[in-house]
Amino acid sequence: MLKITKKFKRTTENFSCEKCSFQIEGNGYTNHCPKCLWSKHVDIHPGDRAANCGGLMKPTKIEQKSGEYIIVHECQKCEHHKRNKVQKEDDFDQVIKITTQKK
Repeated sequence: MLKITKKFKRTTENFSCEKCSFQIEGNGYTNHCPKCLWSKHVDIHPGDRAANCGGLMKPTKIEQKSGEYIIVHECQKCEHHKRNKVQKEDDFDQVIKITTQKK
């Protein structure tokens, strides 16, 4: 019999953004700061807290898929890339700023 394992683990945590110090109240799906959009490289699979890196993840670009905006984060320590949906709580001015920044 094939055993199916879930890769997503809902982890509800409040945290302080290490980039801008904004206080975030987590909801179990929160993975980046809604003010500056930076993240932290702590997961291998969403919510598992199994990554040993711990580097800050810079929002480098915005993609669009099926009408949704996706933030592409790049770890400043190990260069790992991760994609995360823009949330309704996110500062949309920051999303626009990322789309217009020069590479």
